[in-house]
Amino acid sequence: MFRTALRNVLAHKGRLLMTTLAVMLGTAFVAGTLVFTDTLGSALRSQNSKSYTDIAVTVSDREAVGRGYDHSGKAGTGRTLTEDTRRAVAALPGAAEARGVVSGFAGIADKKGALIGNGFSTTGTNYVPGADGTDPRYPLVEGRGPNNATEIALDAKTAEKGAYKVGDTVRVAVNGPVMELKLTGTLRTNDPRVTAGGSLAAFDTATAQQLYLTPGRFGELDVKAKPGTDDSALLAAVKQAVPHGDNIDARTGRELADEQDRMIQQGTKGMSTALLVFAGIALFVGIFIIANTFTMLVAQRTKELALLRAIGASRKQITRSVKIEAVLVGLTASVAGLVAGIGIAAGLRALLNGPMEANLPDGPLVIAPATVVAAIAVGVLVTLVAAWLPARRASRIAPVAAMSSSEQPATQKSLVVRNTIGLVFALAGAAGLAAGAVSKEVKLVGAGAGALLIGVFVLTPLLSRPLIALFAPLLRGLYGTPGRLAKENAIRNPRRTAATASALTIGVTLITALTVVGASVNKAVDKATASDLKADFTVTMQNYSMLSPEVATQIAKAPGVSAMSVDRTVPVTIGAAGAAGADGQEGADDADTEWLTGVDAATIDQLATLKIKEGAADALKQGKVLVSAGTSGTSRYKLGETLAFTYPDGTKGSLTVGGILESSSALHGIVAPDAVVGPHAAPGTGPSKVLVKGTDGPTEKLKQALRDATGGNPLIAVKGEKDIKAENRQIVTDILTMMYGLLGMSVVIAVLGVVNTMAMSVFERRREIGMLRAIGLDRLGIRRMVRLESLLIALFGGLVGVVLGVVVAWAGLRTLADTFKGITTEVPPVQILSFLLAAAVVGLLAALWPAYKAAKLDILGAIKSE
Repeated sequence: MFRTALRNVLAHKGRLLMTTLAVMLGTAFVAGTLVFTDTLGSALRSQNSKSYTDIAVTVSDREAVGRGYDHSGKAGTGRTLTEDTRRAVAALPGAAEARGVVSGFAGIADKKGALIGNGFSTTGTNYVPGADGTDPRYPLVEGRGPNNATEIALDAKTAEKGAYKVGDTVRVAVNGPVMELKLTGTLRTNDPRVTAGGSLAAFDTATAQQLYLTPGRFGELDVKAKPGTDDSALLAAVKQAVPHGDNIDARTGRELADEQDRMIQQGTKGMSTALLVFAGIALFVGIFIIANTFTMLVAQRTKELALLRAIGASRKQITRSVKIEAVLVGLTASVAGLVAGIGIAAGLRALLNGPMEANLPDGPLVIAPATVVAAIAVGVLVTLVAAWLPARRASRIAPVAAMSSSEQPATQKSLVVRNTIGLVFALAGAAGLAAGAVSKEVKLVGAGAGALLIGVFVLTPLLSRPLIALFAPLLRGLYGTPGRLAKENAIRNPRRTAATASALTIGVTLITALTVVGASVNKAVDKATASDLKADFTVTMQNYSMLSPEVATQIAKAPGVSAMSVDRTVPVTIGAAGAAGADGQEGADDADTEWLTGVDAATIDQLATLKIKEGAADALKQGKVLVSAGTSGTSRYKLGETLAFTYPDGTKGSLTVGGILESSSALHGIVAPDAVVGPHAAPGTGPSKVLVKGTDGPTEKLKQALRDATGGNPLIAVKGEKDIKAENRQIVTDILTMMYGLLGMSVVIAVLGVVNTMAMSVFERRREIGMLRAIGLDRLGIRRMVRLESLLIALFGGLVGVVLGVVVAWAGLRTLADTFKGITTEVPPVQILSFLLAAAVVGLLAALWPAYKAAKLDILGAIKSE
């Protein structure tokens, strides 16, 4: 039977080509994902290891984060790392050197004033020259390091992007006014934030301390050991030499490197899992194609299989023969997919390092044995699973009854069983979606969506006849006989049509669901922005860190400003103050951590919509707080309740709840007068944003005035309502684009399925096509018949996919009701119609080759074919 299976594979290699391609593409996706993530992880770990090569011990001050990196608002009340501490550590017997490190962010403007790099990776640090005047951590490419507050050095790539040369004046900003500094040199660095597209600005140590901390203070000490010194022993000595406090943390370089390795491993594992989900979708689509191919091959070989049964082959041998064919096809395709996947991984890395300028670390391509085994095993297993049912059907061919028929029709009993199973799954899935939508449970919605999809796939043969019949009048009217024949051919074998269409349905379902969710989220965010925010402009940092304290004062003096308010958020611990609430009951004894937002009580009502559910609208002016009810509509704190606060600087106070706010995108958490919140914020930090109302509305003149007032800082963004909406939409668009790209492989495989089905259908209908030619249907009519049949199958799959996608999206959006206020299901008609049009184009393109082959058949040869 093995020889028989091998012969069948070689005899039908043309008809198995599309199946092989489908398995190969799915396997290539899996192999490419594993090779790329393994390669990336290995390179990152290698780079990480090099970063800690010369560091034996690192001492960190958790509170001494770069100004603007600290979103906690902590005032920094712990012990600090000073120059005296650094000298004491450097003097330890086992220490060769102790380097004081200061870091934060620094935005570099190009010569047009635009920010170089992204706001989250604009890195600033201190340059520490040795005896030779250079800093070994940042090797010089050109020039020298900075020596005073008027000088700066940049990484070479940032200097190149900004067209800066040594001696030029560079505009640099932290979170306040722009500084104009002289470029003294360019550097090299392996900092991943910089190599991934960010920027590095190096200041002399005194300047960096002034910008990010306080004079004489370090955020970190990196200790280099003398030869022969044990790192653990040096760590113990360092712990004795540095100040003791909860904010001071000392660890060996090896411990830090291991921790970074674990983070890298988790990150690459998460990336790999996400990509493998889409690879799984592609392979799932491939199952339909494989099953359809083997089903058609078994049907076309009915007489051959019946003859084998007649001469003594058992049902198990017939089943085994088909399974061996599947294994051979899967093995061949998997090996090819593995090779293609390795090429994809290499190409992806070259693409990211080339045109996309991701600057991934260099390293060898990692092809782990587990990757080879997984790729081949997955491909073979998927092919074998898909061929299992056709193999069972092959074994049931009767030795005599099948000798006179080219294909055995499905029995009435099997159809009833299939439709019953499909109906049960569909109803269970619909119930799950409804229950998940009501309870807002994501897992329930996911399970319901899966069951519904399975049910619809099982019921697809039943659905194909009425849905395809919808297009029959149009086809007959436009194309006459070819149109009528195309319709009859499409519904002749519902199972085959269903299997072909289902492959396309999966991709269309997912793409439609993503599109509807994206459109709905965009609509909800736009609506919330328009209704909740009255301010004409919002001034924030591009990396969402804190503004400089003087920014608010500068903005207040800008021409055209009629009202403004800061928005300052700090964490507070809330416990019961012992005062009774409105219901006469005592507050809770347990302390909770909450976010306290400080705003200008006198002007906030002009800048944000205050929808009061309970209490007084002017509660802030009375020195009380407003509590957001959130999208759930309920608040954990009651009107009149007195809240006892412990502020970030350790001081305590209490405020009374004067009002309950409806859910708002502009104000959230606990809102208090900034006169109360501001004094407890971290020294040197300003608000997270400033809301501005203009005398003449949101004019370009006011926008420019605000830019000028903030010194043209490239890190400060001035955003109007349109800018905020566009920014939110861009985030959703980027996510959807990435998802569409990842789903593209499944769509390609679905297209191969349509091509495969049409090609094999033409082969088995050679005699019929010959007869049609003989009675007068010309080649154009034959081509049109095949193309229209393919078009109907693709439209059927697309239509079912669109409906399923909208239903699944609706249920999924219900689970987001607590995140996006007032979210509704938005179905973008243009995009939905474009998906159906794309499905039609797919059907037409997939039929080009089969239609050409059908039209080229020799009439007499086709009529006498078996």
